[in-house]
Formats: sequence, C-alpha cells, structure tokens
Amino acid sequence: LIAVKTSDKDTVSAAGEKDADSPEEEPWETALKTTVIDMEVGEFQGHKVSVWDLLHSKYIPEENRKELLELYQAGELTLDQVKTVVSTIVTKAEAARAEQLANASSPRAESTVAEPEHTHLQED
Repeated sequence: LIAVKTSDKDTVSAAGEKDADSPEEEPWETALKTTVIDMEVGEFQGHKVSVWDLLHSKYIPEENRKELLELYQAGELTLDQVKTVVSTIVTKAEAARAEQLANASSPRAESTVAEPEHTHLQED
C-alpha cells in the first residue's frame, strides 16, 4: 500500500510532462525510471543510474528482474526496497567478478603449489 501511495504521488507530480511523451507508461514504471542510485562499482561506477536501467542491465538475470517487477507492481516491495535489492545485486556481482579476475591472474597461487612439489622431488 505504501508503494502504491508513493507511485500515485509521483504520477501526480510528473503527469503533465510524462503523459505527453508516453501515455501508456504505468506510474510504477515512471517511478523506477525517475529514481536514481549513485553506483560505486562496475560499468556504472561514478554515475547516477535509474533503478529501471539497473534492472535491465547485465547484472540482473531476467527471472530476477521479472520477479522484482511483479513484487513491486503488486505493492509487496516498496521503491526503496527495490533500490536496495538492485544495488546489492550489482555490488555483489561486481565483487564476485573482481575476485575471479584476481584469482585467475594471480601468479602466487601457481608458484605456491609448485614449490612444495619441487622440494618433494629433490628429497627423492
């Protein structure tokens, strides 16, 4: 119910200009497109990105996007909750990607494994 009330307010304040451009756009969609998040990571680092754009980015799998949109439309998630979920998914995805890159390009991991083998071979 809170999300619906918030969406109604957004619609009233943005009705004049938005309706002329895209009369078929839903109030909840307008709210997602006009709400921005300052992203600290990934391809959006240092930019203000709309919740809508983040939902449709490579970071959010299609099934997650559909589920989040359904919950938001139904009023089960507030706009703030959607913002939090989306930014958390992007942040975790970037952290995991950075960790993979670090592990893949780390020569220390290989040399640490190789040294005990050489030591063992010399004892034989």
